[in-house]
Formats: sequence, C-alpha cells, structure tokens
Amino acid sequence: MTLDSPPLVSIIIPLYNAEETIDSCLQSCLGQTYKNLEIIVIDDGSTDRTAECVDALRKSDDRIKLIRQSNGGAAKARNVGLSYAAGDFVMFVDGDDMLSEDAVYTNLRPLLKDETLDWVTF
Repeated sequence: MTLDSPPLVSIIIPLYNAEETIDSCLQSCLGQTYKNLEIIVIDDGSTDRTAECVDALRKSDDRIKLIRQSNGGAAKARNVGLSYAAGDFVMFVDGDDMLSEDAVYTNLRPLLKDETLDWVTF
C-alpha cells in the first residue's frame, strides 16, 4: 500500500440463504462515503435466490464479486473470501448486516491517522 492513493478495502460477505436481506446489506456497502472498495460475496451453497439477487446488483457495480461454492460453513466462506481479496484492509460483514454510510471510513481512519493523507476527500 502506498499513501499516494486511497487504500483498497475488501468487504467479505459470506452468505447462505440470504435473499431477504442481501439487497439491503449490499446497498449499505455500496453507499459508503469511502469509495475505494471491493465487495466479495461468497454464496455458500444457498438453496434460495441469494446468488441471483447478488448477480443483479453486480451487473450495475463492478466492485461486487460473486463466488459460489458448495456449503462449507461461514468460516470456510470467509477464508475463500480472503483468498480472493486484493485489499490493503479487510472487513467482514454478514449478509443480514447493514452498515452506516461512514462505517468503512470510521474503521479505516484510526489506522492511518499518523500518515499524510493528501487523497482524503471524505
């Protein structure tokens, strides 16, 4: 990571049968004031329309990546997400969570407080 540009934050979301909550969760991730994000969604063998819901949003925002796997549990899904993450920092979010619009910024800011942040435009 260089501080010439904003660090990339990877948000990893493991899901299993979350079609009723994933839209709100993803909208809260996409609506962050901090924009340099990748959102990695791991569909852990859902039997409902979870993947289709994610895919619909993925088509409108290329920051969303969808990985599908057979059911292996949340821990395995998080580890798979980590293997795909390109971010300088990682956040884990559950499929029924909704983030406040400044959640990423609030978590990132203290980690970089002693650095010169010329790129900060929050």
